[in-house]
Order: sequence, then structure tokens, then C-alpha cells
Amino acid sequence: MNEAPASPFNPEPAPPPQEVRVALPSIVPTVTYAIIGITVVVYILQLLSVAVLGYAVYEIDWLEVYGARFNTAIRAGELWRFITPVFLHGSVPHIFFNMYALLSIGALLEKHFGHGRFAALYFLGAFSGNVFSFLLTGENGYSVGASTAVFGLVAAEVAFFYHNRKLFGGQAKQAISNAVFIIAVNLFIGLTPGIDNWGHVGGLLGGAIFAWFASPRWEVAGIFPNFHLQDSREFREVATGAGLVILIFAVMAIWGMFYSIP
Repeated sequence: MNEAPASPFNPEPAPPPQEVRVALPSIVPTVTYAIIGITVVVYILQLLSVAVLGYAVYEIDWLEVYGARFNTAIRAGELWRFITPVFLHGSVPHIFFNMYALLSIGALLEKHFGHGRFAALYFLGAFSGNVFSFLLTGENGYSVGASTAVFGLVAAEVAFFYHNRKLFGGQAKQAISNAVFIIAVNLFIGLTPGIDNWGHVGGLLGGAIFAWFASPRWEVAGIFPNFHLQDSREFREVATGAGLVILIFAVMAIWGMFYSIP
């Protein structure tokens, strides 16, 4: 079949869109590795303290005595316990699964967020999780572990792929579905006695709030074929996210210092 020549009334059809590959930012996740290394060293010190001094009380080692989230100690003014529990663990399986999750999620997320934002995300998740648990676990609440921060990372992963869903397409939908499934399963497992599920929920909330404002928002920039990704997120938005998490959970902490929810 012969095609009609192009004319103002019969313009040439637009060329089909071409798929262009743009390399993702590639950085070494040094903050993730550093946190894992420090946490493992702290756990070794926990074991050594037991080997040398024995348990301080029941099956609580000496580092836990001074760093775990004891609600009574926090109400006595030991506010560092909103952060230090993230470095402490109660058993080998406990630290193994938390560090495995941190390596799996954190190494990828740090490449997206960068070192500074990732470090802020990790410790804001730990802070919000411990505050939320402090508020809702009663007078004698106690916990240790990095799962508060890890849940914050999972929430941030959802926010990141949602903000960049047009860029990632079907991969974003799959990543969000997987993350939501992981959250649901782990919260269900967290109903088991002895697991600090309130800390998990708090970490999720803190990570989600921060990442909603601070997650990278990538745009493709450049001229073919030298395209690159450009983060349009401004520093004031990152600061707003961090400030909101600190403000909201600091108010909760102050409330919990005077009132406890049984």
C-alpha cells in the first residue's frame, strides 16, 4: 500500500517513544556498614560484660542496664535511652536478623538517600520507635534492638518509590507491594509476647513522616545521550521532615514523662 505524502493536512506520524537508560546514583553505603560494625562491636561487649562480670540482673547485661529502654529510668531523666537501645540486642538471632534487614534494605536505600539523609532517617526511626513504645508500654516497659530503625527504613522505601513511581514504573509498584507485605507480616509476628510492636509502629511513623518530606525526588535531566538524574528535593524540605519528627515525638516523650498509658 502506498502512503500519502506528508502535508499540513497529513503530517508525518510522530516517532515512537524510545526507552532511554539512565544510571542510578552509585555510592558506597558506608553509613550502613558503619552502623552494622558498631552494633556488632557493642554486642560483643555485651557478651564480654556477661563473661567477665556476669549478668547485672536476671538475664540483663551491664550495657543494657545503662542503655536499654527502661521506662522508669527515662522518667528519672535518662533521656539517652531513646537512642541507645538501637545498638543493643538480646541474643544472637536478634542481632543477626536486624543486621541482615539493615544490610538488605539500608545498603540500597543509602544509595538513594545519600549518607546524611540516610543517617538521619535511621536515628529518627530509632528515636520515634522508642518514644512511641515508651508512651504505650506502661511503667515497667523495656526493650532493646535496631528494629525500630529498620521499620523506619521500610517506611522510607515505600515513600521513595511512591514519589518516584513515574520514573520506576512497574518496579515501583512491585517494590511498594513487597514493602507493605513485609510490614504487615512483621507487625503480625510482633503480636507474639516479648516483641516490642509499639516500637515497630513508632519507627514506621517516624520513618514515613521524615521520608515524605525528605525522600529524593528524581528528575531526568541533560541532553541525549548524556542523561542523568537530578534530585529536586530542597534542603528546607529535608529539615522540615526532620523537625516534624523531632517535634511530634518529643511532645509524646514529654507527655510520657508525666503520664503513662497502661
